[in-house]
Amino acid sequence: MAAVREVYEAMDRWAPFGIQMDFDNAGFLVGRGDREITKILVTLDITLDVVREAADWGAQLIVSHHPVIFHPVRSITDGEPTGRILLELIEGGVAAICAHTNLDAAQGGVNDCLAQALSLTQVGQLHQDGTLPDGAPHGIGRVGLSHKPGLSAAEYAAYVKGQLGAASVRCTDGGNPVTKVAVGGGSCGSMLEDALREGCDTFVTADVKYDTFLQAKALGINLMDAGHFATENVVCPSMVNFLAEHFPGVEVRQSQCHREVYFGV
Repeated sequence: MAAVREVYEAMDRWAPFGIQMDFDNAGFLVGRGDREITKILVTLDITLDVVREAADWGAQLIVSHHPVIFHPVRSITDGEPTGRILLELIEGGVAAICAHTNLDAAQGGVNDCLAQALSLTQVGQLHQDGTLPDGAPHGIGRVGLSHKPGLSAAEYAAYVKGQLGAASVRCTDGGNPVTKVAVGGGSCGSMLEDALREGCDTFVTADVKYDTFLQAKALGINLMDAGHFATENVVCPSMVNFLAEHFPGVEVRQSQCHREVYFGV
């Protein structure tokens, strides 16, 4: 067995919570630190269905990527969605640890997993925000070479959709074959200039605004929006493996009910 606090400390060593962005609310958000645990459920988001899945399975802790509390909470009641989730967690004795932008930036985190899922080679950082105490760099996004240089934007978009299991991929063709690719898990459309600065002809991310697509086309870069869930859920198996390795006496598994929230037609 292990205590909730020990799991938080292990996650902090992998992806230090101190490097999270100013707007974020990553950390140990719900529960008692000294609670002994035998089962951990890993998920991208803590939804009501996920909390009930954890309870049915007998998990005492959920480790997620997105924070279950993001905006300030003025009340916790069953009259609104966040309140219902928090009530079920608290009443069920289920703790919550959420590793968000710190896991986006850390080595082996979201963006490395995304680069690996797309089989990029010679992977480096897209943007460096700083260094850890051990000297390792951290920052959002990765850049690498395509597994099969020369694909068209349409061909590469189809590859991205298949590799990530995305519901859809919105794409603008910048007019160049795919060779050097930047990736940014989640909402990283604002990093288009970083991708250009690194000499990338293609950028795979999510939540792209219309004007960013227009800008990408004008600048000659292939821009692909594969969806927030698909570009970040790739980190969940790595979280499972990390926790299982560090806590061999604890059962760890990924949520079986949490899926993409929308579908393409």
